[in-house]
Amino acid sequence: MQIGIVGKPNVGKSTFFSAATEVDVGIASYPFTTIDANIGVTYVRYPCPCKEFNVSCNPNNSKCVGGIRFIPIEVIDVAGLVPGAHEGRGLGNKFLDDLRQADAFIHIVDASGSTDDEGRACEKGSHDPLRDVEFLEEEICYWFAGILKKDWNRIARQCEVGKIKFERMLADKLAGLKIREFEIHRAITNLQLDPEKPSRWSEEDILSFAFELRRISKPMLIALNKCDLLDKCEMDELMARLKEKGYIGVPTSAEAELALRRASKSGLIDYVPGSPDFKILSDLDDRRRKALEFIRERVLSVYGSTGVQECIERVAFDLLNLIVVYPVEDENHLTDKQGRVLPDAYLMPKGSTARDLAYKIHTDLGEGFIKAIDARTHRVLGADYELKSGDIIKVVARS
Repeated sequence: MQIGIVGKPNVGKSTFFSAATEVDVGIASYPFTTIDANIGVTYVRYPCPCKEFNVSCNPNNSKCVGGIRFIPIEVIDVAGLVPGAHEGRGLGNKFLDDLRQADAFIHIVDASGSTDDEGRACEKGSHDPLRDVEFLEEEICYWFAGILKKDWNRIARQCEVGKIKFERMLADKLAGLKIREFEIHRAITNLQLDPEKPSRWSEEDILSFAFELRRISKPMLIALNKCDLLDKCEMDELMARLKEKGYIGVPTSAEAELALRRASKSGLIDYVPGSPDFKILSDLDDRRRKALEFIRERVLSVYGSTGVQECIERVAFDLLNLIVVYPVEDENHLTDKQGRVLPDAYLMPKGSTARDLAYKIHTDLGEGFIKAIDARTHRVLGADYELKSGDIIKVVARS
């Protein structure tokens, strides 16, 4: 799974990426600081069963902090997008190519309205943040439409004359975008288009299809960044306007999150990402103390968090519908072959089966699948058992 961090230049994309991944990247208050895509790993939180079973866990592919498991997920920070990107304007072609493998987007928006269409600084409140939401949606969808239109007539003829399933042909064409056949089918059905006569689709039909396909295949959340520059009433109004447009918005301060993580890493404060507060651990000079108190007063006390962790988790759990599963090899002691307790935590799509988990662990386990065992109930599970979030599962397979 990969989450794409998108937005126009100079809105805080790289700051968000650094805060989420603790990877140092170029951050500056001018457009196109990011040229090449930055790829890193962030984490989503989920309760670790170690508390439930009163055991000390030994995480291998994740980490456990106070009974909360932090599970890795990949993020990519791409070059800023400007109007006309789908036609190659700015760094548009590169931006869009870098996004091909993203499963969902976090769109970073300057909620304070202090950057114009091109990402240049302007007077606070002089730019409407919803314009950015609309233009980025359009750029991605026009990009989709451009890809669809290439060879459209040839594909349409082959489907109509050769009776080849249209959805399957489009899925092959769009495989590089990680768009699947069932998503194409759903978009066609939602728009009531005729998949047996694609040659009769109008330009408007194809564009509508591109918009619906983006919505289904690559869902998007809006991070309303620089929330500390707005008062609560202004943010509530902006959130209401976003909701009317059908978007999920999260008040965010990437700069605050980055400052808190760096202070925590330096041992100055005790802070867990996503927490509503922090604890000062050492004497601080006035400048640092005032900066931290500003974050507490203007961000944490108002919104309950900096929003960075919430953005990531809402994408993973609400938009991508992922669940967390803990595979073990000994269902009685919750260990792997090395004796590590609850070593791994996997993110799986909702609806995944026990056999899907077996393939996730290793191809041989999937191919040799015999049964699975629920470590809580010790009940034997079949290949088609639908996994639930938090399941602890042993897979039994032919050796």
